[in-house]
Amino acid sequence: MREVTVATVQMKPKLGELEDNLVKMSEMISKIASRQRVDLIVFPELITSGYELGLRFTQMAQRVPGPTVNLISQRANEHGVYVAFGMVTKERVESVLYNSAILVGPDGELLDVYNKSHLRGEERMAFREGYKLPVIETEVGSIGLMIGYDLAFPEVARSLVLDGADVLCVMANWEAAAIDEWKTYLRARAYENSVFLVGSNRIGEDVTLTFGGESMIVGPRGQIYATLANETDPDTGEPLEGFVTARIDLDEVRRNREEYQLIQNRQPTVYKSIVRRY
Repeated sequence: MREVTVATVQMKPKLGELEDNLVKMSEMISKIASRQRVDLIVFPELITSGYELGLRFTQMAQRVPGPTVNLISQRANEHGVYVAFGMVTKERVESVLYNSAILVGPDGELLDVYNKSHLRGEERMAFREGYKLPVIETEVGSIGLMIGYDLAFPEVARSLVLDGADVLCVMANWEAAAIDEWKTYLRARAYENSVFLVGSNRIGEDVTLTFGGESMIVGPRGQIYATLANETDPDTGEPLEGFVTARIDLDEVRRNREEYQLIQNRQPTVYKSIVRRY
């Protein structure tokens, strides 16, 4: 058995308040790690900044490695955990920004950066699209990173799985009005790829948008190991901040793929139109 413990965090960032958000992230890492041994903690998309920043993303963007990555790396090292989180990053050319996912390891090292491939709406005005889908080999399995709208495209999860991913970390700012999409996509991507998904979705409001939470950990047969769907304010019904953990056996990935043959029975020569531009 290859058992690991994963945690998904549901958090409300303060729009444009980097220091406050980093303090809250640090406290959450400490809280999770103090309660039990955990191997991987996943935070939402753009958790260090918030979502509706427009031109202010330029002010919030940092290079990688940089102050934010160094701080979270230090926290990961203090508690001996892998941490995945979303932030806005920049290249040496100041105007080139990315909506990025970062993975740091328990030794405090930066393991990889993924830049969101599928940009939606106003994101296209702020960020440049990424074009690589990294799979990171770690001591707790092979990890693929996805961000928000990537989840709507089956090709992303399938590509990561074909490159060896056991666990897909999905960091999102999924709106409350479309939360059924979020829940359906998470389970569908798990089913069709026989893979674990750790979905972390933010809550709260920015300027015009409200985000829906329902962060969850899903197994390779679409089974929900843990969810924050029921964590709501009794007075308002709004989702609450928090986290859930689950102990998962990565050998289930291999067993399910052998039993259901979803990867082996593919017919790639039939799918040529998938990679054709619309």
